[in-house]
Amino acid sequence: MKQTKRQHNDLVQNSSSNKKRKLEDQITMINSNKYLLEDLANEILYEIFEYLDPYDIYKGFYNLSKRFQNLAINSNVLTKINISTISKSNFEDYYRNIVIPNRNRIKLLRLLNPFTVDIVFAPPRTILNFGHLETLILDGVQIRYFTKVVRHLIELPKLHSLTISLTGYKQSLDVIFSNIFHLRKLKYCKIEYEIKRLEDEPVQLDFTHRDFSPIECLIINGRFPFNGFQNLLWRLPQLQHLSINCLVQPFYYVEQEKLSHIELKNLKYVSLQFEFKHFDNFEKIIKEFFYHVQILRLTTCFDTDCLNAKRWQKLIMSYMPNLRIFDINHQDYIGKNNFTYHHIINQFNSSFWIEKKCFFTHQHDRKNQSVSGILYSTAPYRRKDYTYYWEPVKTKCSNIEKENFNSVKHLYIASEEIDDNCVNYFPNVNELSIKNKFKTSGDAIIAILHRMIPLRQLTKLVIESHLFSMEDIINLLRFTPNVHTLSLNLYILDDFNINSNKQKEICQYIFKKNKIQNLILNLSCSLSEIQFIMSLFPRLKCLKAEMERKEIGQIIRFLLTKAHNNTRNLCYLCILEAPKVCLQETKVLIKSENLLNDYSIKYMNRDIHLWW
Repeated sequence: MKQTKRQHNDLVQNSSSNKKRKLEDQITMINSNKYLLEDLANEILYEIFEYLDPYDIYKGFYNLSKRFQNLAINSNVLTKINISTISKSNFEDYYRNIVIPNRNRIKLLRLLNPFTVDIVFAPPRTILNFGHLETLILDGVQIRYFTKVVRHLIELPKLHSLTISLTGYKQSLDVIFSNIFHLRKLKYCKIEYEIKRLEDEPVQLDFTHRDFSPIECLIINGRFPFNGFQNLLWRLPQLQHLSINCLVQPFYYVEQEKLSHIELKNLKYVSLQFEFKHFDNFEKIIKEFFYHVQILRLTTCFDTDCLNAKRWQKLIMSYMPNLRIFDINHQDYIGKNNFTYHHIINQFNSSFWIEKKCFFTHQHDRKNQSVSGILYSTAPYRRKDYTYYWEPVKTKCSNIEKENFNSVKHLYIASEEIDDNCVNYFPNVNELSIKNKFKTSGDAIIAILHRMIPLRQLTKLVIESHLFSMEDIINLLRFTPNVHTLSLNLYILDDFNINSNKQKEICQYIFKKNKIQNLILNLSCSLSEIQFIMSLFPRLKCLKAEMERKEIGQIIRFLLTKAHNNTRNLCYLCILEAPKVCLQETKVLIKSENLLNDYSIKYMNRDIHLWW
């Protein structure tokens, strides 16, 4: 089966390579013979379209002539609508000329801001016009609005894939899951929610319907209550792949009603991240539902029961006999008895684990080995993310060795510093997050990171460390020219000498070379800081930032004033954690000073969203 799949992938790759080579040859011939665009055959143009985004096809070809207009409309590429951050007027133009005429042909629809969802699905039953829709991806949708749309999704005969990011309040989530489970053709579902609330209690879910869902792959990114876990599994008899990134235990654990037994024969892959310590409760789930599981990935912390190798051995032998990959990542405080920790780790080196080809390694705090540590599966490391805590001390940890991290796409650095002799390299990382303990500064940052990852490959950079200076960030951006999304958690102009000749030269270089289109600023910004940011990132399209309350009006005026050339590409602003009164104040400001003619604005989860 695997060989057949591999052969199929090889054939697809060879076909794509041959097609690309043929197209390159044709373009070479076109260049040598000085052909005009109008002279190209339709077949060549359609091949060119396959390498372009549908919106770029529309902008580049639609208004050239009637022939190109017809080519753009009839292109199969337009059956996949993937709309990134564009201005309101451009979207409305694209929606009118491309989306509406092709609604019954569109197979994939991806909308990345809540305003576009409002336009496309107004009124909600408009979704019925997308009769051939197979994949729907929505971002930033309010729960109460989605409940109106999802009722009509039930009537789409071909919809089998749903990815949605929701905002709203906790009491509505059970309604969302129940509605999604009524989609009779749905095979893939990824649901994400980040709910802002005053209390720190997890979301409570109570499924009231007895309907079974046909979902085969379910990914939940959000706080999911463990006391609803059994209920969830019971309603998914066809489930093959399950991933939950935050499984939480309510303060008061309430046992759910006992449901009749159901065997999940197709469930092969399970990935769970726990935010509680009661392993006994999870063990009951394993015994009841995980008999056919082949891959089990667990992320846990502060529960030593998860490190009981003999207990795991019994569970696997009796209740998970088909398990091929056991991948655990556990972080804990070691305490003063370092020997006890090593004794626990060594239990995973028995013949049972070796025969299963399950190998483990661990890290300690290299400055104080009695403080904390982390155990994780390796040989090979299979996860797409990796968190660097400490460089292990090899002289005292004999099972530490250089590992293969080819699978890692997202690297988190959570240590205070990185050892100069770091032995691990992450060749395929495109996203880097530096957590809030990191202290290394100056040129050493570039040298160390360069030994760990290919910096030019990065497309997303997240800096959470308060100790990371703006000077260090600007220096890092010199070596990461392909970053398009940047998130910062610092006071921008603190200790930064903007008038220094050296800094002016570096800033000018960043201004010319960077490709950053999305910026998130998680600490309150002043007008001068926003002005500095815009002078660095003139290609910025979307800005999300906290702002000093007294300067919100001045900042909005600056960003929307057409005289400022550095803000010309900006079309989306999100003011984080803003008082609701600022919504009306912003409307009054825009109207009284005629800052915008056509815009949309709304208040969602304490944030003001403005699109123009």
